[in-house]
Amino acid sequence: MNPGKLGKLDNHKQEPWKLPLARFIEHLYEKRFGKPRLDVVLSIEDMARRQEERKASRREAKRLRTGQESEP
Repeated sequence: MNPGKLGKLDNHKQEPWKLPLARFIEHLYEKRFGKPRLDVVLSIEDMARRQEERKASRREAKRLRTGQESEP
């Protein structure tokens, strides 16, 4: 889904058979993924925090695998 191309689809006032853009995007999402919404909705801050925690745990696991006692 390219957001740059969605703007020109937002002409439901001129062409009444088309859905408003927000409902059209919801329709495309459901058509593509087979469900109306995400299972878990996270804020950007929560996603960034989880990603950083994941990176830290991977670094620690790698450090333990290689046998290094401290990071450079």
